[in-house]
Amino acid sequence: MATSDTKMADTIEQIFIGKGEAAAWLTLALANRHGLVTGATGTGKTVSLQVMAEGFARAGVPVFAADIKGDLSGISEAGEAKDFILKRASEMGLSFQTDRFSTIFWDVFGEQGHPVRATVSEMGPLLLSRMMDLNDVQEGVLNIAFKVADEQGLLLLDMKDLRAILSFIAEHANELTTQYGNVSKQTVGTIQRQLLVLENQGGAKFFGEPALALKDFMRTDSDGRGMVNILVADRLMQSPQLYATFLLWMLSELFEELPEAGDPPKPKLVFFFDEAHLLFNDAPKALMDKIEQVVRLIRSKGVGVYFVTQNPIDVPDKVLAQLGNRVQHALRAFTPRDQKAVAAAAETFRPNPKLDTAQVIMELGKGEALVSFLEGNGTPAMVERIMIRPPTARIGPITPEERKAIMDNSPVKGKYDTTIDSESAYEVLQKRVAGNAAAPGGGGILDRIGAIVGTIFGTNVRRGKLSTGQVIARNVTRSVTNQVVGGVVAGLGKKVGGSIGGSVGRSLVRGALGGLLRR
Repeated sequence: MATSDTKMADTIEQIFIGKGEAAAWLTLALANRHGLVTGATGTGKTVSLQVMAEGFARAGVPVFAADIKGDLSGISEAGEAKDFILKRASEMGLSFQTDRFSTIFWDVFGEQGHPVRATVSEMGPLLLSRMMDLNDVQEGVLNIAFKVADEQGLLLLDMKDLRAILSFIAEHANELTTQYGNVSKQTVGTIQRQLLVLENQGGAKFFGEPALALKDFMRTDSDGRGMVNILVADRLMQSPQLYATFLLWMLSELFEELPEAGDPPKPKLVFFFDEAHLLFNDAPKALMDKIEQVVRLIRSKGVGVYFVTQNPIDVPDKVLAQLGNRVQHALRAFTPRDQKAVAAAAETFRPNPKLDTAQVIMELGKGEALVSFLEGNGTPAMVERIMIRPPTARIGPITPEERKAIMDNSPVKGKYDTTIDSESAYEVLQKRVAGNAAAPGGGGILDRIGAIVGTIFGTNVRRGKLSTGQVIARNVTRSVTNQVVGGVVAGLGKKVGGSIGGSVGRSLVRGALGGLLRR
């Protein structure tokens, strides 16, 4: 990590992070071994994150970062050569020049950035269960819903598709119970209520098409520098589980989609996960296993993951062990728990005989940090106390006008801005109810009669309303059955026996149309 080089600037192999008694460098070839940025509120974590993001972008590495408070948006605009910035740069031997970085803004709600969407199928039952805080029984029923949708060839794209398949399994609970285990209407009803909560949090805007193509995160600009992708997360943070599950989904998709890359000279993408403790709070074992697997294996896909949180103890030990590059800002020890946290943070560093790490953590000023980056063959360097270099882009948020200008010139402008409502589970199931989708092997007289009735009443059935036509239909079902269809089937009945025609007509038609006319 340390070097005697007096020229304090990034190289093709390293990012200059800051300087104390020696300079601190983050080696690009080891940057996919993940990292951790910690410290109390107001100690400089966001600036450290920005310095690292700028360094990766200059090196041609695309960056994704969640922006909780809006401060990180300043990376898109040139910085200002203020006196305190020039003073710090001079002390480090830096020739300070302002800079700006090509930025794409994303927003789940589509308000301050391009919409970010995923399909229900891509999210999967495990992450959806976490998002809706379902228990084991409810998660089991949700898994059955996904299984049935797969067997029926039903696409689950948006929230109404998920509602439709849940209604379907509730209606067929008895037959599904014998095949998959207990499926109760009460459990389905609970899941539907949790879906309503998720919708009220804005989840409905997240599910649908066009779904995000992750390659749009992995862009470089015309100068060969990495694009900085900013997820606007101030409103998203009001729903912590939605925020954490969304970012975990993105990591999981990267893990699934990207090919093996081994140990590239620099990462393909660096992913900053702010407020990382939300990912682990009350996470069930199955989800924790998935998180550990993704973090452990995604580095071989060329992706570096950097968790940003207040204290290292926020991160489980199995995940913490995977985070080789560390930046620790100040912690305060006002309570016994705080003192324990400081001691735990100090123990995560390789000791430096010149430093009392636990004591220094409590003494660090704003902009100072203890750092330990991987070096050589991937071993952590001894902990060093440094001053973080000043960012070259703006420190702090941009204006709405500046954001709009950036979005108007975005390389993905227009690609995600309009929602597409493709035919999927909801539409297919409604057509089946309306009689417009013939059953496999069908095409007989009853199917054709069902199609006619479906044409008459189908619109209101799809809308889920009780139409006047349906009320009338309920009243005249027996009459229609006996007088119209009974006569048709009676012709067939004569071949079997005169008395059978009427009974067959009544039973078959009521069976075929009863499900529709009851709705």
